[in-house]
Amino acid sequence: METLDTPQRRRIAYNRLEGNGPCVVFLGGLKSDMEGTKALHLEAWARAGGRAFLRFDYSGHGQSSGDFTEGAIGDWAEDAQAAITALTAGPVVLVGSSMGGWISLLMAKRLGAKLAGLVTIAAAPDFTEDSMWDGFDEAQKAALMEEGQVALPSEYGDPYIITRRLVEDGRAHLVLREPLALPYRVRFLQGTADADVDMSVALRLLDHAEGDDIRLTLVKGADHRFSTPKELDLIVESLEDVLASL
Repeated sequence: METLDTPQRRRIAYNRLEGNGPCVVFLGGLKSDMEGTKALHLEAWARAGGRAFLRFDYSGHGQSSGDFTEGAIGDWAEDAQAAITALTAGPVVLVGSSMGGWISLLMAKRLGAKLAGLVTIAAAPDFTEDSMWDGFDEAQKAALMEEGQVALPSEYGDPYIITRRLVEDGRAHLVLREPLALPYRVRFLQGTADADVDMSVALRLLDHAEGDDIRLTLVKGADHRFSTPKELDLIVESLEDVLASL
């Protein structure tokens, strides 16, 4: 593990493989880290093929600096942009999982021609608004506004502490309310049994995104983890499909 100090003075932990390009960059989900199943599987794939690969932890996640409850979408997008800019040379292909799918779509707006292709897994664009805020009852909304946070149960461990800043900052980074140009090969993957990101989100994203080579693959019975051997194989196949266009 190495660390990068970003322009915003956050210290980002990362692991990088040198190799052939384009560099593949994995963007993880909310409260996940770079030691997750998908990140490590893709790193092993990259190592076997001699390909450049980068995985990292957003601030407040994993081994990076900061506290999770202090962060927001804008911060984590800054972390991703800083890591990609400082740690990769030439074009990149992004693989974004869950919140990382949202981050990858923000990168599509910021990286310009450096972004050469995209794979998302259970992408969760605009979730702070469309899933969290819109899904809160009046008591939860009141607690968020008055107390500054609300706790949401999680099947992955401790409750998620959702802050007022996370929700309000999210509104400045929504991607489904304005044109979203993805002018390269894009593969969206989504499980039909995903309890965290509804299948309708993937369909909305597919309908909204603009590009000549965008496909959505629905996997019947797959949940949000999307980490069974067959699902991991599908991620790699989709990534290789994107890379084959370059």
